[in-house]
Amino acid sequence: MTPFLEVKDVRKAYGAIKAVDGVSFDVGPGEIVGVIGPNGSGKTTLFNSILGQIAPTSGHVEFCGEDITGMSPLELSRRGVGRTFQTLQVFVKLSVRDNLIAAAQEFKGTLGGRLFAKPDAGLGDHADQMIELFRLKHVAHLPAGSLSYGQQKLIDIAMAFMAAPRLVLLDEPCAGVNPSLVDQLHDRLVELNKTQGGSFVVIEHNMDFIMKLCPHVICMVEGKVLAEGPPAQVQGNRAVLEAYLGN
Repeated sequence: MTPFLEVKDVRKAYGAIKAVDGVSFDVGPGEIVGVIGPNGSGKTTLFNSILGQIAPTSGHVEFCGEDITGMSPLELSRRGVGRTFQTLQVFVKLSVRDNLIAAAQEFKGTLGGRLFAKPDAGLGDHADQMIELFRLKHVAHLPAGSLSYGQQKLIDIAMAFMAAPRLVLLDEPCAGVNPSLVDQLHDRLVELNKTQGGSFVVIEHNMDFIMKLCPHVICMVEGKVLAEGPPAQVQGNRAVLEAYLGN
């Protein structure tokens, strides 16, 4: 299988501190890959290096055979690469539906378009489909800021999928979300993977979620890949257990 995403010996240093230290991995078409590791292991720095928030010190990132190293987030989104952040990226005063429409406007155009374009802009039907998929119809008309943190997380993730991206990197989607919504999030991601065929890379501390969702798991420690493979193999790795128990 030809890799969809190729991360090749990516490094990010801040002076003498090696936040990411020679990380390499591949993601195939339609594959879901989990990234785990103790706090400070370099997971989010790796994401930011892949997605253009920061420039890697060295190494390369390829997407569908194209070198995307150092491309801006906007350039990447137009190539079909999306992401979510640890912190919410929703407009609290807009309705759930308008948040989704605004997200699609950003992917199609500019941030100004996201903020000031006319409501709907021909995107309402697609927004309604995502609302149905994420089980948000009963709150679609409400301001996003009036909903629970977990519901806002679902909105945030749905926004990332409004452009039907081919690759999405999700940074701690379960953080702060109650268990019932975690189960719902798992089901929605599985459904999106089946219906849209995209690939996902997921950073998460919720081990049950990762082990259930991801057929392939990577464990990072001190900026390096400590172990990778099927969930049970990684979860049972002695070095992985020591890394977590030592924190």
